[in-house]
Amino acid sequence: MKKRCEKTENIKTEVEKTTREYKLTDFLPTTRKELELRGWDEVDVVLFTGDAYVDHPSFANAVVGRILEAEGVRVAIVPQPNWQDDLRDFRKMGRPRLFFAVSAGNMDSMVNHYTANKRLRSDDAYSPDGRPHMRPDYATITYCNILKRLYPDVPLVIGGIEASLRRFTHYDYWSDKLMPSILVDSKADLLIYGMGEMPLRELVHRLRQGQSFGNLTDIPQTSYLAQRFPTGTPWEDVVLVPHEVCLKDKKKYASNFKHIEEESNKYHAARLLQQTGNRWVVVNPPFPPMSTGELDASFDLPYTRLPHPKYKGKTIPAYEMIKFSVNLHRGCFGGCAFCTISAHQGKFIASRSKESILNEVKRITELPDFKGYLSDLGGPSANMYRLQGKDLNICRKCKKPSCIFPVVCPNLNTDHTPLLDIYRSVDRMKEIKKSFIGSGVRYDLLLHESKDPQAAASHEAYTNELIARHVSGRLKVAPEHTSDHVLNIMRKPSFELFGRFKARFDKINRENGLNQQIIPYFISSHPGCRNVDMAELAVQTKRLNFHLEQVQDFTPTPMTLATEIYYSGYHPYTLEPVFTARTKEEKLEQRKFFFWYKPEYRNAIVRDLQRMKRPDLQQKLFEKNRVK
Repeated sequence: MKKRCEKTENIKTEVEKTTREYKLTDFLPTTRKELELRGWDEVDVVLFTGDAYVDHPSFANAVVGRILEAEGVRVAIVPQPNWQDDLRDFRKMGRPRLFFAVSAGNMDSMVNHYTANKRLRSDDAYSPDGRPHMRPDYATITYCNILKRLYPDVPLVIGGIEASLRRFTHYDYWSDKLMPSILVDSKADLLIYGMGEMPLRELVHRLRQGQSFGNLTDIPQTSYLAQRFPTGTPWEDVVLVPHEVCLKDKKKYASNFKHIEEESNKYHAARLLQQTGNRWVVVNPPFPPMSTGELDASFDLPYTRLPHPKYKGKTIPAYEMIKFSVNLHRGCFGGCAFCTISAHQGKFIASRSKESILNEVKRITELPDFKGYLSDLGGPSANMYRLQGKDLNICRKCKKPSCIFPVVCPNLNTDHTPLLDIYRSVDRMKEIKKSFIGSGVRYDLLLHESKDPQAAASHEAYTNELIARHVSGRLKVAPEHTSDHVLNIMRKPSFELFGRFKARFDKINRENGLNQQIIPYFISSHPGCRNVDMAELAVQTKRLNFHLEQVQDFTPTPMTLATEIYYSGYHPYTLEPVFTARTKEEKLEQRKFFFWYKPEYRNAIVRDLQRMKRPDLQQKLFEKNRVK
């Protein structure tokens, strides 16, 4: 315990040391006093957020604030306002000239608060000292309702992952019911979905031209409520099953998702409309993927890269995790059924320039507490930097959710050479002792047998470089399951590929005299998964000498394929029924197979296998000799 306290105190000392290098006015204002230091008597936008304010490009409140600042907007941030007292936090900045902005934070507030078993979490990585309960359940709705009550005539804009993924009728796991678009319950005037730099800039430009919120109906990547079916836009329309029909018919509800996902993954998407009560939820198509220059412009803003000085003496766990990491790109074309990354960031990869990346690395090396080690040069998937279609005209016509499932698209350029160049350029910097890759790696890309000789050679070179030089003792990969039919629903490759990758990992370790581990991630209770699939997973992982650690139960979150199957019981693309473990007991029955090696689970597992009439699996799991 003493060592742990000393470690915490050391971290706090380092935070204080780095914070002292900046003036209070180098951060965006969070109090009236900070407004006065800038000579401001009012602001244009007040942003309310469920996270602590960390002025870093990995924290959404800082990105939104810096984007607005770059547009000449006076912006103030109110982090983690108290919603349970006299509401002074919601009044302290006064009435903004343009609008209030609201975000629940970097996570959906319900995922932030509760485990997959709906147990209350004991900490919050985005709060000072990990303190829990610094934001309410359904934070976006709670904050918005307070603001609408206090300032009913001030426009209200919502965004962030909680709002983005709840823009249509959606299943809410924590209340176990369908809910309408978050626009309905929040009473917001406009919703910006996805990564919001482009629509936010467009919104500010329109407001400066004198347009009112009621007329801002054609900004891409925004959503709003209309009193009647809107006409006169340049986009094609797709009309979804109405909210009230979804409440009565799960199969019709499931059918909506195919259209939502396909339009989210198109270069040129249609506008989506859904009747809800006597109004229409209107979701305009997204902006095209950001160019390198546009993405650089966001990352190159004058972030201090530090928590606000108000947190002096405290640590923010999420910041400690990423303070020495660099994000190289956005987007993911994996299309995994349980993941929200492509739904929020898009499937097309937007990559930063080498210059922007190296400049950020240089800024990190100048931090007083930097010891020469970068924790991550990554992204949503570590090895998708600069990957895109060879012929973009083909991509512009494509609506597939994944570029690599069930097979790697022949139009996808999988050349890892540009990413290798980033790694090697960073490692040549004299201030860098070691750079690690902490983001998950898509090994199916590395095992892809490309017909392009340069791409094929880059796969082998990248694999060798990654394992020999960039693993911090443990490499994270995510096979997720071992059963082919479960993996098919997950949109993940066969487990056989993981076996091939592990063999290469072990070989490279031997050749380099290294003793590193590969850490696989697995999910239980995913739609399509039964107890027998988990028993077979236990056998397969035992055969590879794994005692699993990185495991989790499937947690249904809005706007994923797996969640729609979980709630409705139907696959949205086929409308065929799919089994899903739904009760707490069913979930625990599956989870125990992860821990077959623990004595306390053995009797229950044996009883299950006997019920299944699978003595073969029982023998393989519990025989004294290793599984062959």
